[in-house]
Amino acid sequence: MDYPLLLPIFAILNLVVVATHGGALSPELYWKSVLPTTPMPKAITNILYSAGQARKWKPGHVVVREGGHKNYGIAASETQLHDDPNVAFFFLQKDLHPGTKFNLHFTKTTGAAAAAFLPREVADSLPFSSNKVEDVFSKFSVDPQSDEANAIKNTIKECEEPAGIKGEQKYCATSLESMVDFSTSKFGTRVEVVSTEVGKETKLQSYNVAPGMKKISHENKAIVCHKQSYPYAVFYCHKIETTMTFKVPLEGADGSRVKAATICHTDTSQWNPKHLVFQVLKVKPGTPVCHFLPEDNVVWVPK
Repeated sequence: MDYPLLLPIFAILNLVVVATHGGALSPELYWKSVLPTTPMPKAITNILYSAGQARKWKPGHVVVREGGHKNYGIAASETQLHDDPNVAFFFLQKDLHPGTKFNLHFTKTTGAAAAAFLPREVADSLPFSSNKVEDVFSKFSVDPQSDEANAIKNTIKECEEPAGIKGEQKYCATSLESMVDFSTSKFGTRVEVVSTEVGKETKLQSYNVAPGMKKISHENKAIVCHKQSYPYAVFYCHKIETTMTFKVPLEGADGSRVKAATICHTDTSQWNPKHLVFQVLKVKPGTPVCHFLPEDNVVWVPK
């Protein structure tokens, strides 16, 4: 739902224009300065902001997403079990091989739904905490009683919660520059960064795992960054161990193709026994499990 864009939003747009024409590097140039040989995945290039977009992009539009399964220490709610569209993305590691079929719905998040990155100096100037959530609603003209407001509060709450399991390191990136800094502080600058690539949005259908699956992680660790519900791009990033990352080619029943970024967790023994994945797959903690990632998630792995 779009709410009237009041004066505070135009003030934010002006800050963006000033930032992109000031002395600071744009988010895209910052990436290139730190990671000159690392291509940007589509999940990032799709939401880069440019000054020329000022009349098209409306900060304050919030896509309400189901979530919560990224925190491995939290039990799933009944609502998640029945309403989270991503439950179909979970599967057992033993099923990751050519010929396996999955019923999936990959959506494309472009246009108004693709909340853009703000330059870091703009994002850092905006409130982002549970005790300032009313200021967030005011700045982005969000009705405090709306679903969008609840989504914003949930995003901030998830960002303020401690990591779910021992050894996990988490960080909420409110700008591309801060995502780059967090990820390179853990893995250095020799990294590969990938996301799921969807040719076109299709209805729920059967997908077949095609030949050509490729493992891209060699140290069994990754940083996964999940797009959050917020008026501008915010990512919940967490560094996780005992994982394998794959690029998995999928062929839809209608002929469409998807290159799915895929994470396999080889040790889930520390996870909450009532985590969403265990309830969906009807297995116990410790079982190796995998999941495809939506198009707007990002995975970082060391080379």
